[in-house]
Amino acid sequence: MKMICIGRNYSEHARELNNPVPAEPVFFMKPESAQLRNNQPFIYPEFSNDIHYEAELVLHVCKVGRNIQERFADSYFDGIAVGIDFTARDLQQKAKDKGLPWEIAKAFDFSAPVSKFIPLSVFPDISKIRFGLYKNGELVQQGNSSDMIFSFNRIISYVSRFVTLKQGDYIFTGTPAGVGPVKIGDQLEAFIEDKKLLLCNIR
Repeated sequence: MKMICIGRNYSEHARELNNPVPAEPVFFMKPESAQLRNNQPFIYPEFSNDIHYEAELVLHVCKVGRNIQERFADSYFDGIAVGIDFTARDLQQKAKDKGLPWEIAKAFDFSAPVSKFIPLSVFPDISKIRFGLYKNGELVQQGNSSDMIFSFNRIISYVSRFVTLKQGDYIFTGTPAGVGPVKIGDQLEAFIEDKKLLLCNIR
């Protein structure tokens, strides 16, 4: 299982980090070892002093696909969850400054808490899914799939040109504006619509 993560898929988030809005999807990978399951706590790593949260909708890939046409892409995922893409912002900036890849800041162990997946049949319209994140009880991120630069189908079609999708893969679809740092003692709660699905304590 691999996790494919889309960057800069919400215009306001790209702007808050002073990044250009992309013309095509930007993606990177997290390994299976990045997954944090069952609302387990996130242990703040010793190699960073600036870990940020990024709440995202996550797709569950349900069958193998390569070079998928966009009009057929919705048959390649069967569930949607909410996840957090933890990012070591200090390591990411160092890598960017040197023109180096920044997996070191994204793909580290337990950097991807993911909730349970909700079947697609539950959603009346997957192009209008509301989600977000509370930090210590305060709403810090709100997003809607209708605001994505690249739709679910566009993401799947594009990524599958380069990487074969396999059953059980996850696709993180990008984060809205409002990302920020966490510290030991913080509590994060992520939701889809009005249902809180993910709890993550920072220790």
